[in-house]
Amino acid sequence: MSLAAALAGAEQVESRRPDPPDGFSRLTAAEAERAVAGNLCRCTGYRPIADVCKSFAADVDLEDLGLNSFWRKGEASVSKLPRYNEGSIGVFPEFLKAEIRASLGIDRCTPDALDGNGSSWHRPGSVEDYYKLVGSELFSELFSQSRIKVVVGNTASGVYREAEVYDRYIDLRGIPELNSVTKSAKGVQIGAAVSISRTIEILRGEDDSCKDVVFSKIADHMEKVASGFIRNTASLGGNLIMAQRDQFASDIATILLAAGSTLCIQVSSERLTVTLDEFLEMPPCDHKTLLLSIHIPHWTPTGVLTSNRTMDRTGSTSGTSLLFETYRASPRLLGNAVAYLNSAFLAQVTSDETSGSLILEELCLAFGAYGTQHAIRARNVEKIIVGKPVTTSVLHEACKVLKKTIVPEEGTRHAAYRSSLAVAFLFSFLYPLAEGTLKPVKAVQLNGCVTSGMNGNAHCGPVTHVDRSLKEINNVKCSLYSNDRILDSSKQIIVTNKDYLPVGIPAKKVGAELQASGEAVFVDDIPSPKDCLYGAFVYSTKPLAHVKSIELDPSLKQLQNTTVVSVNDIPEGGGNIGASTIFGLEPLFGDPITQCAGEPLGVVIAETQRLANMAAKRAIVSYSTENLDTPVLSIEEAVRRCSYFETPPFLLPQKIGDFAKGMAEADQKIYSAEVKLNSQYFFYMETQTALAIPDEDNCMVVYSSSQCPETAQNVIAKCLGVPCHNVRVITRRVGGGFGGKAVRSLPVASACALAAFKLRRPVRMYLDRKTDMIISGGRHPMKICYSVGFKSNGKITALHVDLFINAGMTKDVSPIIPHNFIEMLKKYNWGAFSYDAKVCKTNIATRSAMRGPGEVQGSFVAEAIIEHVASALSTDANLVRHRNLHTVESLALFHSECAEDDVGYTLTSICEKLTASENYQRRLEMVQSFNRNNKWKKRGISFVPTVHKVLSRPTPGKVSILNDGSIAVEVGGIELGQGLWTKVKQMVAFGLGQLWADQSQDLFERIRVIQADTLSVVQGGWTTGSTTSESSCEAVRQACNILVNRLKSVKEQFEGKQGNISWDELISKAQMMGVDLSAREYYVPGPSGTYLNYGAATSEVEIDLLTGATTILRSDLIYDCGQSLNPAVDLGQVEGAFVQGIGYFMNEDYVTNSDGLVISDGTWTYKIPTLDTIPKQFNVELLNSGFHKKRVLSSKASGEPPLLLAASVHCATREAIRAARKELHCSEPGSSHSHFDLEVPAVMPVVKELCGLDNVARYLEGLLNSE
Repeated sequence: MSLAAALAGAEQVESRRPDPPDGFSRLTAAEAERAVAGNLCRCTGYRPIADVCKSFAADVDLEDLGLNSFWRKGEASVSKLPRYNEGSIGVFPEFLKAEIRASLGIDRCTPDALDGNGSSWHRPGSVEDYYKLVGSELFSELFSQSRIKVVVGNTASGVYREAEVYDRYIDLRGIPELNSVTKSAKGVQIGAAVSISRTIEILRGEDDSCKDVVFSKIADHMEKVASGFIRNTASLGGNLIMAQRDQFASDIATILLAAGSTLCIQVSSERLTVTLDEFLEMPPCDHKTLLLSIHIPHWTPTGVLTSNRTMDRTGSTSGTSLLFETYRASPRLLGNAVAYLNSAFLAQVTSDETSGSLILEELCLAFGAYGTQHAIRARNVEKIIVGKPVTTSVLHEACKVLKKTIVPEEGTRHAAYRSSLAVAFLFSFLYPLAEGTLKPVKAVQLNGCVTSGMNGNAHCGPVTHVDRSLKEINNVKCSLYSNDRILDSSKQIIVTNKDYLPVGIPAKKVGAELQASGEAVFVDDIPSPKDCLYGAFVYSTKPLAHVKSIELDPSLKQLQNTTVVSVNDIPEGGGNIGASTIFGLEPLFGDPITQCAGEPLGVVIAETQRLANMAAKRAIVSYSTENLDTPVLSIEEAVRRCSYFETPPFLLPQKIGDFAKGMAEADQKIYSAEVKLNSQYFFYMETQTALAIPDEDNCMVVYSSSQCPETAQNVIAKCLGVPCHNVRVITRRVGGGFGGKAVRSLPVASACALAAFKLRRPVRMYLDRKTDMIISGGRHPMKICYSVGFKSNGKITALHVDLFINAGMTKDVSPIIPHNFIEMLKKYNWGAFSYDAKVCKTNIATRSAMRGPGEVQGSFVAEAIIEHVASALSTDANLVRHRNLHTVESLALFHSECAEDDVGYTLTSICEKLTASENYQRRLEMVQSFNRNNKWKKRGISFVPTVHKVLSRPTPGKVSILNDGSIAVEVGGIELGQGLWTKVKQMVAFGLGQLWADQSQDLFERIRVIQADTLSVVQGGWTTGSTTSESSCEAVRQACNILVNRLKSVKEQFEGKQGNISWDELISKAQMMGVDLSAREYYVPGPSGTYLNYGAATSEVEIDLLTGATTILRSDLIYDCGQSLNPAVDLGQVEGAFVQGIGYFMNEDYVTNSDGLVISDGTWTYKIPTLDTIPKQFNVELLNSGFHKKRVLSSKASGEPPLLLAASVHCATREAIRAARKELHCSEPGSSHSHFDLEVPAVMPVVKELCGLDNVARYLEGLLNSE
């Protein structure tokens, strides 16, 4: 939809664009990328999505487009792409518009429709109609009860999740005055109901309007507010109302404040014109106050305000020029994330003819979004600067006062960081003006350092004259074509294996078109059965408490048909069971004691999902902590109390050598170093969902979005007290899993089935994102203490690790995490290696197996140890890495059960190829040169290898040939988006194609892989651990072998009589002869089911020392995929895993409150990677490591191992910070700049703090001292 909107928008401005090449749109590649910059994806890594979008662009280049199906069979050429037809863009059907209007009563909404039986949606036609409506007796009563809402786009509901059920809505879009736009010499007046997108178009204007630097930069900044589809709906006035009434962290309020904007408001019958800062200071607006319009003044190039209102200080305008700039620092470059702080500065600048210094005659400094009630002007700082030459001392004094002025309210996260941003932005704004009066300083280049500003080309070079200053600082591009691309060209290198066709070719993912068109049916897309009810969890907000009662809020009048299903409703013979693993059962509801904040206590059942969610949020739960100890909320407290889960000894890997002896051999030693790692949320696109339908004789059909339908069947049966054959669990496809749809999906399916069983009506649940994030847990937090000994050349002789894992309140699969962690830690040759592991039982939501469980942390800690050793030796960490890579002999010692020979052990060759082919040494030298020549930006480059052990599991497969020759396939593995169905389909075509060497492709088109059904294919197992695709493929291959053997004799018999026969004829003959055309096989891997995966990555990053922003310039990966079953699918898995790893190491800040309850509980506060946070250049090569008879057609897993390689981004960031600390002398007294703790994730505040929150002040002090 985002792309379609961009395509339509490009066509609408066709008169201002050159005609595109035949078959292409008028969209540019840069616009295509930006069109989807606000969209979220957890699977692909974005690169292929961006490629598809750019394929429509008029200026697309061959190198812009990666691997695709249009070039697979021939020459790579842009001309081979499908032709674009502008008429193919869909429009919203008029009949659906009419249905929506009728359902809301929009066509009936008149000012007279005030009776209780009237419309729920009102659209007044004038300001007078609005006040007549809200002044009525009925509406006055509704407003007093907060049961009516005034809206334009209603996008505020995405920020402030509604805790109320509104009876009526008043839509202001029908008031012409609020939609009007008036342009004049004094400025532009924009109606409050005009959308933000339309405002951007107005400010950009046409022709001469582009010359207004203020308008252009406001428009540029607004493009980083929210995302395109939000800006298309959200109104300019609504944004300002939220900023005034709700203390919304608005960018728009800040930049309009600096631009001298005024507002026209109406309070009852009185109209007022107020400045924006006066408006923000007013008491919160209620329904009696209506924002009518916003006036943004024109500023001439000389800085003279053409309206009658002026800035605070009036001075001479002779020889003055205008300077306007806006800034924001946010987790995402292109917006779609609230800023840590935003600012906008407007100044009138003159030059002192005597001294040549620049003087600010007028100045407005506006700051917002930093943890205060609203945007403000820093008037005390303005007074320090105005009228004086911009010198080092003035700038230093202004920064000191500003730091004391911009003080976030108590409780604001990263408060000191936000204050430092204000100083950094002011420094960025003023330093180029002061530079002409300062002594030359080597390597100070601000043309690149202020990417947080809206124009990266602003503030460049020394400014010695006002005309030159404005030429450089206000260099606004008005061209419709922008070359500012998000991504550079990337490479994908694959090797196609043709030995087992169609296996081995990069076949298109099965169901791709259905998913792209929205026709693929997920659980929540199944039409609701008749009399269907909806459920929502009531969860605990206390970490350890008695649950005395759960009651529904009586104020919601819609609650007549609403009930609560709790532990008391479990039928006789059933049990309070919500999940099950090999380590035991888990309760469905906290009873009688809740063990953590976020534990389900019951399910509210209502007539709609929205009402169920509302009632659950407002449920009244009574708690008591009498006779209970304080909760255990941290690893440290668990250790103090010895609160542990038992880990079966057989799960613990062997230790290697004698640690004490290895330490004795070491030249240097590090004792008791510590690493802490936080959690990560799964963030699948489809939240937990289930639909339960009661059937006859106490049977139940449950559609569950689950990675383990078989376990769901067992859990539901135990909960209801019925045999497993009474429960049928069906899973067609899952909208992303990453381990979160394994154990954590079971309570949802169980609760849904329990409610349906009790009420004898269908019940469905679709968790909202907040509830899903709170109850589903995530990756395991850890604390790791290590001691390491090493030689002076970097060779490590001994390592001991103490591992503490926070499992949460129940076991889930946490006892396997120590095994996974230690196995990944063993990717290096540590010499002697020992460890101790504890799985901590705490009162937080249960942690579960998230993609690469324990393995991601183990691999990262290995890198942390390597870098610590390198810091102690003052040497390059990559040299230490290479010195401690495994040899074939040491690999056999550390991984005795699956070690390989020289041919199978490909890591050494991968590392050599990666460093050689990508000119690693040359790039390292370029990074060092860049750092020497740049003061406020630093780069880092790092190399990370991985040795990843995987385990294949038993998996069933069933192949059935139907009457018409079509083929239905069932497997235990679940399609999660990873391409399992595609590989299985290819394998069946190969397996059955053994009857005809040349008909495999024809058979491929006849095959359909169907949904998993626990009463059809049993022992389905778990779709986890990266190997289910290959196991499912081997299961169906063996089933195909059975069918081939059955059909071969039939084929030979009839071919001997009548010559060649077709597939259809063969199947017809076989049916007539009574041949069984269905075969099931249960694949049980032997010892070869455990094997090692190898890969390596280099990443290069650039950090901004003023904001802490990190840009990933480039990542290069080589991954040994064996002989890939489908290179296209595996490539997607590699890229998607790597980007998810970037999220863990760099972006995804998992935050809880003092009770352990997750507060980063939605897209507003939890930021997964987006298109603008992935590597700008992303090169991936799949290494074909040749034949291996013990694996499934010589293939290897690809789902999880590449995720570990994302640590290269974190390590490169560490290198960049190290360079900054060395130059800026950021280390603590008595410590080294070389070694420091870089948290995971390395978000902007973390990076900035390590580079010095006061780095600007110290830099200016240094200049003053040198003077």
